[in-house]
Formats: sequence, structure tokens, C-alpha cells
Amino acid sequence: MPATVVVGAQWGDEGKGKVVDLLTPYADLVVRYAGGANAGHTLVVGGEKIVLHLVPSGILHAGQRCIVGQGCVVDVKTLLGEIDLLETRGISTAGRLFVADRAHVVMPHHRTVDGLRESADGKIGTTKRGIGPAYEDKAGRIGVRVGDLVRPGLAEKVAANVAAWATRFRELGGEAPDAAEVTAELLALGERIAPYVCDGARLAAEAIARGEKVLLEGAQGTMLDVDHGTYPFVTSSSATSGGACTGGGVPPTRIERVVGITKAYATRVGGGPFPTELLGPEGDALREAGAEFGATTGRPRRCGWLDLPALRFATRVNGMTSLALTKLDVLTGLGELKLCVGYRLDGEVIDVPPFDGLERVEPIFESHAGWTEDISGCRTLEALPANARRYLARISELAECPIGIVSVGPDRDQTIGLTDPFVG
Repeated sequence: MPATVVVGAQWGDEGKGKVVDLLTPYADLVVRYAGGANAGHTLVVGGEKIVLHLVPSGILHAGQRCIVGQGCVVDVKTLLGEIDLLETRGISTAGRLFVADRAHVVMPHHRTVDGLRESADGKIGTTKRGIGPAYEDKAGRIGVRVGDLVRPGLAEKVAANVAAWATRFRELGGEAPDAAEVTAELLALGERIAPYVCDGARLAAEAIARGEKVLLEGAQGTMLDVDHGTYPFVTSSSATSGGACTGGGVPPTRIERVVGITKAYATRVGGGPFPTELLGPEGDALREAGAEFGATTGRPRRCGWLDLPALRFATRVNGMTSLALTKLDVLTGLGELKLCVGYRLDGEVIDVPPFDGLERVEPIFESHAGWTEDISGCRTLEALPANARRYLARISELAECPIGIVSVGPDRDQTIGLTDPFVG
């Protein structure tokens, strides 16, 4: 059976958790393919909220299996904490949750060096969760992988890793960790995580060979992708749909559909260019209406109007076959709405984010009439106010991608247009 990818089409925080939760009943296996505990996927079911950082969002459905793929970097302590939280809520993970043995481990000193960097000049606004340093170790071939925690030879790998970081700690004014202490901590975590460790790519391949449906869950968003995003203000992983192949172990020939997630407006956390950002009362009003505070850090998100050049770019680089648009309800009562349809840069009109100069572009807006009706109870497109339908139609036209799902509230059932993502 074909695989379907769910990918963020903006700067992250688009609502991927809810969409994956909605699509999971159609799947047999859900694979998280990128990122780490810097992602916060918020799920609301029956009015009860749960935030997951590493465990795939599909875990809330009892019949489905989930894998934390080798493209992720795993803070094992955080992962075990999420497992414990799920168990206390009556959600069993035994025999359903797996962690790829080739996924790299976020070690205690990764978090420390991340924090030291963010305290210095040149910070980029990371979550200080050690994600970047862990991916650096992966690329530098000095990383420790999940499988190392349950096999002999861990002490030697940790000692080599700590030694490699010693000079950098001195430069940042910090103290390098004790390799023996790090090893002891990881060995203890390894004992607990051992029942979950597997060959993730093989598990996914075997599921596909049996004709099962595989849903690939991304983290962050296209504009934070290390290759395609607003570099250097990006994450350290492949957040686009291409990352699903390497990070999930699923070959590209098996992927037939890509669902891109976008809010009805735009948000960004941390530093970096954000052309449509609203400053002052307008931005504050949108932030409060959308409860735009980071699920991972609690930081207030920067808010702005929907950026269609960026969304159209995301459609192209991800090969998106449909859009899931979230938080349409947040725009209710805001009056006049705006869509960014292009940029002016150095006197030239452009329709895609430029290689250089995104921080200098002037957004070109078109205005749209808003609506005042409460749409949180709408379950069909026809039930939406006419102005809301026109707004959606214009987004689909400019993004060059059909809208398949519309979210009109945080709860699972506050959704329009949900269909089987593996069919059609």
C-alpha cells in the first residue's frame, strides 16, 4: 500500500499533531521521521489536552503502532517521561511503540552547549533542547545511537564524544561533562528503553510488504528545513517530505500523497525573517485569539498574515497533494483579513522567498472581508460563512494546491472534510 506524508508547510506549529491524530485511524503504522523534543504536538480529545514531543501523535488510537524513526534525535529521558504520562492516562505503549536503533541520542551535554550558545551573541532562538548539537554529532560521525544504549561498548563511544566537545565547552565558558557520569546515566536509561528498541526501517518495510498503510509524521515546518528554509534560522533536520524517506526508512516510490499543514494565518518562533509579521496590537490580538504560545517552550509566537509565496514554495518542494488548513476559527471577528500574495525586493516584484533578502522584502497584500459568525460547530464547507469559503478558495488558488481538511477548533471532532488519505 502507498505511504502518506504529513508535513508542516510553514515555520512549524501548524497543527500537525491534530491532523496526524485525525488521519491515524486510516493507517496501520505511524512513523515520526525527523526532529526531536523541540517539537510539541498538541492534541485535544474530548476537551482533554495532551502534548507530545517525541512519541508519534498516532499513539492515542489503540489499534495503531508507532515508530520514532532513525531521522529523529531522541532525548531518552523525555521519551520515557512521555511513555509514563501516557500509561497514567490509560494509553498503553507496550507492543505498539518502537524506537529505531539508528536514531541518535540527545545527551546531557548537548542541552548544556545549546543553552550556552543561546546565551551568547549570534543566537538563533533554539529551544535549548540539544537538538542542533545532537545532529552535529550525527553528521560528524561521533554520535551515540539508541542501539548503543543496549549493546556493549557504550563507555568508549561516550568518552570519544565528550572528548570531541571539550574544546568547544572551553570556548563557550562552560565545563565539559564527566564521561563516566554520562555513561552511567545512559546505561540506566538504556535498561528502560530496551523493550522499545527495534530496526525501524525494517519494521516499516515489512508493514508495507504486508499491504499495510504507513503514515509518516514530520516535525517543524518547510521554512525551518535545513536545506530549504530561512537559513541559518532553521532547525537541524530535513523537515520536508524528502526527509520522510531517509528519516522513516520508506523509499520514495512508496509515497503517493503528501498532506501539507498550514494555519489560516502565519506564526514563527525564534529569530529569522518573517515578512508578514504583525507588530503591536494587531499581532497581540491574533496571538491571544489563537493561544499562540509554544507547546515546548511556552514562548509567545510571532504572528502575521498568511504568506502565500512561502506556502506556494512549500507546495512545490514537498510535492503536496493536498492542504490541511488549521485554526480558521481564530480569524472569526477580526474584521478585514489580508493575504500576502507577493513581495517587493529592491524594486522588483517576486512571488517566491528569495535566497537573500527575505528580511528586506515588502509584502504585497490583498484584503478580504472577514466574518463574525461562530464557525466552531461547522462540519461542512457549505455551513461556513460565504466570506470564509471565499478566503479558503483564494488560498487554494494561490497555493496551487487543493484544501482537503479544514480545522475549526482544537478538538478532534471540530473538523471539516476529513477523508481517507490513502485513497483518491
